[in-house]
Amino acid sequence: MLPAAIAVLVLLLGVAGWTAKRRLDAMPKKAKKQLLKRTLNAPFVVAEERGWIPRSPAFDRDYHRRFPALARFEAGYPAVREECLALLDHKEKLTDISALGGSYTKSGIHTIAWKTFVFKSGGFIEENCARCPRTAALLREIPGLYTAFFSVLDPHQVIPPHWGYYKGILRYHLGIVIPYNNADKTCWLRVNADPRVDASERDKKNKQRDTSSIVKGEVYHWHDGEGIVFDDNYLHDAGNESDRVRVVLWLEAPAAPAGERR
Repeated sequence: MLPAAIAVLVLLLGVAGWTAKRRLDAMPKKAKKQLLKRTLNAPFVVAEERGWIPRSPAFDRDYHRRFPALARFEAGYPAVREECLALLDHKEKLTDISALGGSYTKSGIHTIAWKTFVFKSGGFIEENCARCPRTAALLREIPGLYTAFFSVLDPHQVIPPHWGYYKGILRYHLGIVIPYNNADKTCWLRVNADPRVDASERDKKNKQRDTSSIVKGEVYHWHDGEGIVFDDNYLHDAGNESDRVRVVLWLEAPAAPAGERR
């Protein structure tokens, strides 16, 4: 009887898998993306809701204790800025952010005047690293680093409110070229970390995501040589309302530090 029961179980699992695949194949790309996002983030959501792990703040300004390598990187800021300014002499040749993800980024937040210079996306891009060797050398000393690029936002550009994709990472920005060092507060990043807003984005019935609550978010203003860590899975937007180009160095690494190793 046992082999027969196993055979029936295998058959049922096969039918269930076939049915699931049919449903997945029939789903629009946007729905597939949301399903993948919910699946990847579910363990973190459950752990936060049950108090097993702390919920991240909108901004972490005291991040050097968790990520000491960032303090060492920031000490090299003058060299990073110098190499960035050399790139900006040929800004028109930099890659539009819409090109980084193919058809995935051809609409929404990626349609504005926003360029990038990528050092690492999974692996280091050696051709680009060779153009900014001192920056690349500093980046190689950051453990657990997954993504690193200069984010170059043109004047009078606003990135619309949106949610990130994966709760297992944290994002770091270092101000590299901030117009007038933000004396007029025209370059900003805004995050709404309210759990109710976060939950609304996960609501499967909420087909039209409401981003209006971004106006209640906490605001951070970039400054030259100053860093900030934030959780981009919260509703957030950003803007450069000045009349000059704004550049930040954008890093992504696991939310749990990888330790002092490469």
